[in-house]
Amino acid sequence: MCGMPQQHPVRSTPARPARPDASMSLITNVMDHSLDDGYAEAAARKKADGDGGMPKTLRARLGLAVGLVLAALIVTVGAAQARVAAPVVAKEREELIDRIDQETGAAEKLEDRVDELRADVSARQRDALRDSGGDGSALVGILSGAVAVHGPGVRLVVDDAKDASGGGDGDPRSTSGFSDTGRVRDRDMQRIVNGLWESGAEAVSINGQRLTALSAIRAAGDAILVDNKPLVPPYTVLAVGDGGQLSDRFQNSADGLYLHALQENYGIRTGISAQDDVRLPAATSVSVRTAQPITEKGTS
Repeated sequence: MCGMPQQHPVRSTPARPARPDASMSLITNVMDHSLDDGYAEAAARKKADGDGGMPKTLRARLGLAVGLVLAALIVTVGAAQARVAAPVVAKEREELIDRIDQETGAAEKLEDRVDELRADVSARQRDALRDSGGDGSALVGILSGAVAVHGPGVRLVVDDAKDASGGGDGDPRSTSGFSDTGRVRDRDMQRIVNGLWESGAEAVSINGQRLTALSAIRAAGDAILVDNKPLVPPYTVLAVGDGGQLSDRFQNSADGLYLHALQENYGIRTGISAQDDVRLPAATSVSVRTAQPITEKGTS
């Protein structure tokens, strides 16, 4: 009797009971994956680095506290260094002030010495000019401006017009290129002084400045300079000479008529009068360019 191979009975796996919410797959997916995968990964990395559990507000406060501590430390260190350096700076400042005072004092002494030497040189030059003239030494001293003089003469005052502007027909300044204003110009004073010399003046001064053969009357802007010293109007011109005759000659000369034209056309104020005694100072600086010793007669 043939035996049939024995077959094991087949066991059927009991089926897993279906989830009650199997029909609501979308809602189930949302509930199971409420946090996006990318956010979940980022949170996991932060947690692994050790800062994931610290709130941002707390981290900000800690950072601010650290910054304030560092700032306070820097300020404290800077104040300490400044306190240490303050005495050194004060000492250096005092030493610098002392040096400045010493150098200023030395410079003032040198200036005083220069003035003394300049005055001595001027005095020696005046003495040399006065003594080298022989019988005409007094005249040489007067003409060179080396000595103060006084005597009869004229007093001429020239001033700007009241409104310092004016005009008129016949411009006496046209040949000199001056504008038609009421201000006294350097060329005007040059003509006045030359007119007085030509009329017989022996010595002339303007506002106390003694004029010599080397004196210069120039302009610097609207200012008039006499030997580089500025003058302020009104300009007072004193001249030593025969008072009445000197006044008449000047007023009738071409330069006197020029001054009269300035008065008529531009309102420049003038006044001239003869004086019994006018006093002129010596020139502040007399330059001797050439000198020659005088040999007495009868000597070889």
